[in-house]
Amino acid sequence: MAVTPNTDAAFLREVDEELRRDQLAGAWERYGRLAIIALVVALALFGGYLLWRNHEQSVSGAKAETLQKVYDGIAAKTPGADTPLADLATAGEPGYRALAKFTQADLLLQKNDLAGAAKIFAAIAADTGVGQPFRDLALIRQTSAEFDGLKPDVVVARLRDLARPENPWFGSAGELVAMAYLRMNKPDLAGPLFAQIARNNDVPDTIRQRAVQMTGMLGIDAVDQVEDKKAK
Repeated sequence: MAVTPNTDAAFLREVDEELRRDQLAGAWERYGRLAIIALVVALALFGGYLLWRNHEQSVSGAKAETLQKVYDGIAAKTPGADTPLADLATAGEPGYRALAKFTQADLLLQKNDLAGAAKIFAAIAADTGVGQPFRDLALIRQTSAEFDGLKPDVVVARLRDLARPENPWFGSAGELVAMAYLRMNKPDLAGPLFAQIARNNDVPDTIRQRAVQMTGMLGIDAVDQVEDKKAK
């Protein structure tokens, strides 16, 4: 006797499949367009980012060329060569901004305009967008330009933390602090600091030589100690 097909089960499967197709179609109607819009927006944003990056690189390259032309013009003593520095000093890129301001300050120093140079160095030192080592250098150079008019305790307060052997600007900062100690009539503090500078191989030779001379004047035999260190 033949088995009667389970038509109810087959019917239910068809209904279930049809229901799933309707649900997928409904979901596409509801969310498919949103997905396409989201994809288009994402692609547009990515394309805009690429265009922005390309523009930024192009602008940065142009500023680098301008700065190099300024340096070449200054070296050649071309009149007006420093004119572009005014715009570069307000650049959005902190590196170009700092370099332009350092150059402006150096040009003022060549004219013996210590106050003007110190003001620019102070602006660099206060610029939080610039890397800390360059801000520290700007503070040292500001202090150097203002040194004769500053109270020695102000010099020490400004540069004490930089006048440490582990600091990259130890030689420059330490020399100014040691000189300030001498102005404060504290050779007991100035002498050891000059000796540290004289013995530090990471300090530029010109600063070390001056430190050796100062230690000699203060009765500290830094030369022999330097030579002993080299021998080891």
